[in-house]
Parts: sequence; structure tokens; C-alpha cells
Amino acid sequence: MRIISGSHKGRRISPDKSFKARPTTDFAKENLFNVLNNTIDFEDLNVLDLFAGTGSISYEFASRGAEEVVCVELNFKHCAFIKKTINDLGFTQIHALRADIFKYLKGCNKKFDLIFADPPFDLETIDTIPDAILKQNILNEDGIVIVEHSSRNDFSKHPLFHDMRSYGSVNFSFFKLKD
Repeated sequence: MRIISGSHKGRRISPDKSFKARPTTDFAKENLFNVLNNTIDFEDLNVLDLFAGTGSISYEFASRGAEEVVCVELNFKHCAFIKKTINDLGFTQIHALRADIFKYLKGCNKKFDLIFADPPFDLETIDTIPDAILKQNILNEDGIVIVEHSSRNDFSKHPLFHDMRSYGSVNFSFFKLKD
């Protein structure tokens, strides 16, 4: 796994082999960020990374100049790895929190420009994630929610669905409050 672009372009991130998270593939991540590159300005961006896993998405946003990245991960070992990697890479704008994502959302009083969620593909409540995020009033008016998922999930009927991109076995569904 590597950072694709920005100030830390090419840096490799290597969690140990016992790591249970499924990181977004470099291929899918590169394509996602190519799409985002054409639609958002990374500087001044406030990002929320839910189900952060290895922290790969958070590092990518920080490397590209995001102002602040909050990454939330429940697994103790994964969160510790993210915190160590943040320190090793010198990212001062990333804040890693160990928390249950659904409890964090209910108590969050911050607004974000972009919210990225990469839940386990076999999570039983994966279909509730867009609403769990969008109903909390934490997305800025022009913000974007992106949910990473497998082809088993179809969010296209959601009223705030905007777009879907597929890269191999990885799919990204985009949601917006307004067009």
C-alpha cells in the first residue's frame, strides 16, 4: 500500500501480516482520487474517514493538503497503527480516534466537506451507512459522502445518491445534499 500523490507521494505503508483490515487497493484509490481531483480542492478540506482500517485514505487526503482529517477506527490495534503511522509521517492535520462509528456519528458536532466510509463489506448494517451519516447534519452543504462497498450493494435508489464508480471488486457510491 502506498500514498499515491502529494507531499508524501510514493511512501509505502506496511501493516504487519496479522492486520485484519481490507485496505482500499492502490488501483481503486488512485482512480477515486483522480475523480475527486476534478471536483474538489483538497486544500482547506475537512475530511472524516470512517472505518479507517489502515488509515490509507486519511494519509492520501493529508498528503494532498487537506486542512484536517479525522479518522475513526474501532479496532484497538488498527487505531494504534494509524497513530504510529501519522507520527512517523509527520502528519499534524490527522486526528485518529478509537470509537464505534455509529456512536461517534451520533455525538459528532463538527461539519465536514467530505466523509468517506469504508465499512467491512460483510457488515450487516452496511445499507444503513449513508443515512447514518446524512441524518446527523455533519456534512457541509456542498459536501460529499463516499461509501466504499462491494457489488452486492446498490445505493442508486437512495434519494441523495449522486454517482457510483466501480474499479475491479471495489465500488464507490457518492451522495450529495444537493446537485
